[in-house]
Amino acid sequence: MGELISFMLPSFVACVAIVAIHAYLGIHVLEREIIFVDLALAQIAALGTTVGFLLGIHAEETASVLFSALFVLIGAGIFALTRMRQQRIPQEAIIGIVYAVATGAAILVADRAPGGAEHIKEILTGSILWITWPVIWEIIAVYAAVAAFHWFLRRRFLLISRDYARAAQEMGLWVKLWDFLFYISFGIVIVLSVRVAGIMLVFSFLVVPAAISLLFTHNWGWRLIVGWSVGVLASAVGLYLSYTLDFPSGPTIVCVLGILLLLAGLGKRLILR
Repeated sequence: MGELISFMLPSFVACVAIVAIHAYLGIHVLEREIIFVDLALAQIAALGTTVGFLLGIHAEETASVLFSALFVLIGAGIFALTRMRQQRIPQEAIIGIVYAVATGAAILVADRAPGGAEHIKEILTGSILWITWPVIWEIIAVYAAVAAFHWFLRRRFLLISRDYARAAQEMGLWVKLWDFLFYISFGIVIVLSVRVAGIMLVFSFLVVPAAISLLFTHNWGWRLIVGWSVGVLASAVGLYLSYTLDFPSGPTIVCVLGILLLLAGLGKRLILR
């Protein structure tokens, strides 16, 4: 047991840090009804990393993060500018199109890079099992800064997420700027999260804990508590199963999250009987 704890502790702490910020952002995503924005931003970040990889920049280098951040900056601008009071084209459709284009472009770029297929696989599944403590402290520091930013501007961000039409009426053209700032801060988190956890796990941490919390309460405080609890539980169980059964850690945690969502749904139906 001691060997298990010492080996898995860095991965578990990293998962807890990712859950802490993603469970909160996931509530915003569900309120905005833009479920796949995380997946789209993650894929845009992956495209930036892949372009850097083609240019000889390894994913662990700082320059790779800068490439991802630049691409995410462009994606944030697209999502902020295309959101309107009355949508002719649903925002989710635009997000899906951006995701598909970013995915196709990443595959094309990877096809021209030596070892591109392995790079794409790493982006999808991540390498959280081999994360180091210095990287963990870096992402915790950035996540804490983003959390503080959202805390100070929470009223504006909450209003835009809950009622965009009212926010546009009260803020005028400034609503686009505030929406852009939301997506930028979201994108910063995504860049770091995808780098260590992969697209699948990042998307699951964003949506599943928030979805489970929504089954039982509409209060933001309780939704955060439920989301955090679900994410921490899934991380602990997933990492334990990964270690004992020799499974890849990221996909294992994703499957545990799926099982927890199923159990939560069944439990909700039993409660309503």
